[in-house]
Amino acid sequence: MKTTRFAAALSLSLALAPAAHAIDFSQISAGLAVGKQALKAATLSDSEVKTLADQACAQYDRESKIAPANSKYGKRLAAITKKVGKEINGQPVNFKVYQNKEVNAWAMANGCVRINTGLMDKMNDDEVIGVIGHEMGHVALGHTKKAMQVAYTAAAARNAAGTFGGEGLAQLSNSELGELGEALVNAQFSQSQESDADNFSYDLLAKKSLDRRALLTAFQKLAAQSGDDRSMLSSHPASSDRAKNIESRLAKDGI
Repeated sequence: MKTTRFAAALSLSLALAPAAHAIDFSQISAGLAVGKQALKAATLSDSEVKTLADQACAQYDRESKIAPANSKYGKRLAAITKKVGKEINGQPVNFKVYQNKEVNAWAMANGCVRINTGLMDKMNDDEVIGVIGHEMGHVALGHTKKAMQVAYTAAAARNAAGTFGGEGLAQLSNSELGELGEALVNAQFSQSQESDADNFSYDLLAKKSLDRRALLTAFQKLAAQSGDDRSMLSSHPASSDRAKNIESRLAKDGI
């Protein structure tokens, strides 16, 4: 009965509303659709996250200059990745080098790992492996999935309902995929997530019988870049606590 009375009252109110104050149902519908897609974004499945990461990474690759496989960077990366392996908990990893002077590296949930020449120029092979292990840790521990959910939710909030109106994933334009990729590349992780990724890298290096001390020296080199906002530190803060954690683990292992 209350529902019937409310519906009748609403109908009467709308009928009596002046034209100047008429409700724009198209805007309400658009808002509901965007809200629905934002909810969808917050609960993306593993397969949906991988699909989006595939698209975003492919678009980012198109927008970047990739070092050829036969270049000194390509050959060096091939030798490095042979040591660290090409899978993360069963997820195949796709490595490439960007010809970019920024000291940076990043990974997406689909196993897309990219390293800039700027970082490779600053570090030796063991240190690059330590950084790669850290990025692989973000993937293995689900941090990059959460980052995708956050980035995709933001995209849903920015875009019109026409783009995000379907039940499944939105059909993103190349520019939107580029923005999504940029958001993922610059994703901010919590201190605990960074520490967990550090420990993942340390354990991976131990498992592979690789130089664990290189992880510490890599942090030290990144810290030296602290005055450069275009370094990894803009999205991967290298705090003294993180360095102390690695030092503590090295001491415990007698290294």
